Amino acid sequence: MEKLWTKNYPQDVSDTIGEIENNSLIDLFYEATTKYSDNIAFSNIKSSLTFNQFKKHAEKFGSFLQNNCNLNKNTKVAIMLPNLMTYPVALFGSFLAGATVVNVNPLFKKRELEDILIDSEAEIIIVLDKFFDELKPIINKTKINHIIVCKITDLLNPIMKLIVGTVLFYKGETKKIDYQNITHFNEILKSSTKLIPVKLNGDDIAFLQYTGGTTGKSKAAVLTHNNLLSNIEQLNSWINSYVIEGKEIIITALPLYHIFSLTVNCLTFFKLGAENVLVTNPRDLKSFLKILKSTKFTVMTAVNTLFNLLLTSSDFKKIDFKHFKFSVGGGMAVLKDTANKWKSITGTNITQGYGLTETSPVVTINIISDEFNGTIGLPLPSTSISIRNEKGIEVNIGEKGELCIKGPQVMTGYWKNDIETKNAFTKDGFFKTGDIAMINDDGFIKIVDRKKDMIISSGFNVYPNEIEDYLATHDDIIEVGAIGLPDKNRGESIKIFVVSKNPNLTKSEIISYCKKGLTIYKIPKTVVFVEELPKSNVGKILRRKLREL
Repeated sequence: MEKLWTKNYPQDVSDTIGEIENNSLIDLFYEATTKYSDNIAFSNIKSSLTFNQFKKHAEKFGSFLQNNCNLNKNTKVAIMLPNLMTYPVALFGSFLAGATVVNVNPLFKKRELEDILIDSEAEIIIVLDKFFDELKPIINKTKINHIIVCKITDLLNPIMKLIVGTVLFYKGETKKIDYQNITHFNEILKSSTKLIPVKLNGDDIAFLQYTGGTTGKSKAAVLTHNNLLSNIEQLNSWINSYVIEGKEIIITALPLYHIFSLTVNCLTFFKLGAENVLVTNPRDLKSFLKILKSTKFTVMTAVNTLFNLLLTSSDFKKIDFKHFKFSVGGGMAVLKDTANKWKSITGTNITQGYGLTETSPVVTINIISDEFNGTIGLPLPSTSISIRNEKGIEVNIGEKGELCIKGPQVMTGYWKNDIETKNAFTKDGFFKTGDIAMINDDGFIKIVDRKKDMIISSGFNVYPNEIEDYLATHDDIIEVGAIGLPDKNRGESIKIFVVSKNPNLTKSEIISYCKKGLTIYKIPKTVVFVEELPKSNVGKILRRKLREL
């Protein structure tokens, strides 16, 4: 497909990113920690680390892995941590030692944990003490031979360490781990061994990043250092004129183990010398708002559900947004109603982007200064896209088809899974996203829905997002999830799950509202009221869970 989108690039953005300056994320690490040594790199729970302090901690961590864990270039290190400062130390420390990182959701249960640890062949794991009970029963089934245990109080300043430790003690949440083969994180920082420099290149594997696994067993996307560095450079070229190096403060409320927050917040803004304000539990709205009130933040990343959560609070409207430049929305579709409310309160746009685990993740993004338009924006520099029908033939502008991607940020394949890798790519090398999209004359792309979530009702294709988006405009509805159910007459009928703020709202009122704005075959047959929708840890609606309700 002709790159018609480049004509609408901002004037200072080139069509391509050119040659990548760094050979690996290790180079990026040393470049940033040298350039911004006295700036704050990460903050969390009223404590902070400068880039220089962070560098020393990461080097000690890497040295420990090298000298105590028999680590080599092929060793996989699993990190099972929430947004605490121990996460980036473990992340970059692992890279400095030459390892491949396997991000693990700390809320995983032992069955899910076992699958990933066995599949990835991880030999070392860094885990928060409160999650150790899920890990312990399955350790002997895996290749794990070194366990590093972190505490919430690790890396906090002395006052906060005392306060948080006391609170945890009186809440009965202190954890004593009875297991002989463990090392405590704070012991590692006392080590005096020296880091042995490791030379990595762009083709070396940086991450085995497991997909969300919304259908079937999770697969690991093999992401190289060059994949990540390319995506960082693509993003950097896009936002460069809106940010000031060494001056930005980004709110990091999405989990760092998720590819969106990992690449955008932890890596891209680290390269820019920004302060990453780590929010450990954004669902604790009261604490989250205190962080926002006390921080002169300039950038925030979030998903639609997190934006919505903040908008429900009257205290959110009282925050001083004078330093706030822009927000980036990804991970799921940002609804127009959410974007409009966000703009009216914060005075800033939500810049919607799009990506996948397999693409490191960012593929497209809107222009930062543009008003919300409901599209996922323009393909990033050095990115090619093709929209194809079920026969693999490219469709015309304005027509719907599967979005396919080619670019330096696209994974090399799935870990130990040649069949899935082959099925994921077209014969001419485009990654098949499984998303139905269309592109307009200006190059802006709109996601219609996931291919696998498409509902066929009375012979017509119905996309759940359209129904959800429309019903989100109802004054009494907080959010909606839509699925298709087998129907002997229609093929599939539509069932919706509604979270309402009005206990008196009826099913018939919702159906009547649908009839005002949806074609007859898009009108739900079944309406179910629920207190909340099942979601992933980054706020994506889990349709497979809806089907189980």
